[in-house]
Amino acid sequence: MVVLTKPTIDHFPIVKNSFKSPSFFNDIPVIDLSKPDSKNLIVNACEEFGFFKVINHDVPMEIISKLESEAIKFFSSPLPEKLKAGPADPFGYGNKKIGQNGDIGWVEYILLSTNSEFNYQKFSSVLGVNPENIRAAVSDYVSAVKKMSCEILEMLAEGLNIHPTNVFSKLLMDEKSDSVFRLNHYPPCPDIQELNAKNLIGFGEHTDPQIISVLRSNNTSGLQILLKNGHWISVPSDQNSFFINVGDSLQVMTNGRFKSVKHRVLTNSVKSRLSMIYFGGPPLTEKIAPLPSLIEGTDSLYKEFTWFEYKKSAYKTRLADNRLVRFEKNL
Repeated sequence: MVVLTKPTIDHFPIVKNSFKSPSFFNDIPVIDLSKPDSKNLIVNACEEFGFFKVINHDVPMEIISKLESEAIKFFSSPLPEKLKAGPADPFGYGNKKIGQNGDIGWVEYILLSTNSEFNYQKFSSVLGVNPENIRAAVSDYVSAVKKMSCEILEMLAEGLNIHPTNVFSKLLMDEKSDSVFRLNHYPPCPDIQELNAKNLIGFGEHTDPQIISVLRSNNTSGLQILLKNGHWISVPSDQNSFFINVGDSLQVMTNGRFKSVKHRVLTNSVKSRLSMIYFGGPPLTEKIAPLPSLIEGTDSLYKEFTWFEYKKSAYKTRLADNRLVRFEKNL
């Protein structure tokens, strides 16, 4: 018999700044995708923050609500039931452990491939969970969010005067695109009140290795991003909008003009947080390098590499490591 022990709070990383009264950063760029000037605003946001919020995105709320409902149903199951959908190898259910290199957080998650690699029958043995319902909900959601992602990437390319404008989006649309989808659940952690204003880390600081990440969460705060000045700032929650992250691959393709944003999630002592993240990635054999039109008259900052090479390297690192450093040119 396997005995499941609950890790003590002491096992988890903490942040020593107070989160009792979070000061939210209200200057995060908000991009209205229905406005004609969006392309320039997106470029500015990627240069300044590597992060922005989009509204008027045309992703139907019923698709979002359907997936959220299925996710809540799954994460509300007893832990022994959820473990039947694991371990995450890399796809499936995971709990507390993030990656293979010792990172842990106050989080449980489902990691899924957006193509046919994942077998949803992993969920069939979880009491009260219908794998076909989850598959359909994820498929509808990912399809809608990928469409929006491609529109954003094409607007971004247009804002950079890159032709053709599908230079980024075609990598997500490729049938061999190595994109993944993640559902993160951060249970409430009442014990953090005993830590004398210290914050428990739900998901440690990191950048995303792919091209673009699209995040949607419920109405519980916790997300923080790192500004250029070295200050962590809290992002106000908004369950009706999406948040966009520049990934490492896009940083390389723009020759460092856009910065992959470092971010993390802190726990909440009262409310649970549910987030859905689409990571838009290129095919494994795709060569990643600065675009020629963006390095005219200047030097390339990065060596060329395939997405497979970068992904393999990235997954050998800790969350907070600078994964791009070994691919930088010594100019």
